[in-house]
Amino acid sequence: MVVVAQISDLHFNGTAAHRSRAAGVLAYLDAAHTEGHAVSGLLVTGDLVDVGLPEEYTEAAAALVTDIPTITLLGNHDDRAAYTSVRDGVASTAPVNSALRLDDLLVLGLDSSVPGRSDGYLADETLDWARAELAAAGDVDVLLSWHHPPLPIGLPRMDERRMHDAERAAALIADHPNVVGTVVGHAHTPAATMFAGRPLIVAPGVSSTLNLPFEGTGWLNATQGPGIAFHIIEDHRLTTHYRVLSTW
Repeated sequence: MVVVAQISDLHFNGTAAHRSRAAGVLAYLDAAHTEGHAVSGLLVTGDLVDVGLPEEYTEAAAALVTDIPTITLLGNHDDRAAYTSVRDGVASTAPVNSALRLDDLLVLGLDSSVPGRSDGYLADETLDWARAELAAAGDVDVLLSWHHPPLPIGLPRMDERRMHDAERAAALIADHPNVVGTVVGHAHTPAATMFAGRPLIVAPGVSSTLNLPFEGTGWLNATQGPGIAFHIIEDHRLTTHYRVLSTW
């Protein structure tokens, strides 16, 4: 059994409110990781910061310190050059794709961000990279991840900003039966559906939760605490549990 924790949409922006929410989920995860049932890995699925400024990434790097092996993706609020300049010391505008091997699972993080846009897309070089990683993985279970949901999930404003040309990602999944499912962020709401015949899981937001159309006319749900998704992969099956913190 492999356990992957997922947090998303932290939107570090220099405010104490966002730092506090992020600190709460990190403390919760670190406690879970040290109580004898270790979390195998941590997946951060984009919108790490709010504007894409180098100082925001410096703030995020100082806050997201944990012993849990971590893989971080980018979202539409992120800036590739600013992120890589802080992470690597050298700015790059290439897609930021990452892989994390955890015992009997390979986590692949694909960059669905499009510079200057809110919607998402998987570039040819990202799909080529993913196919090479999947080929090298053999029969090992694979959890795919990117930022934008690839299909509508019932949040009209976010559905307009989903990942487009999703059939390209669907074809990638169809060609690889060892993919147990896909996990994404972007929507600031926990959700579950199917994509390309496999589970598609949407993580809750850390910085905020967004209302569904029938929950009121306001865009933001101010009553919800920061959320975490726990993905359990066992016997080639993906099961997800959600936690929303009441205090942080």
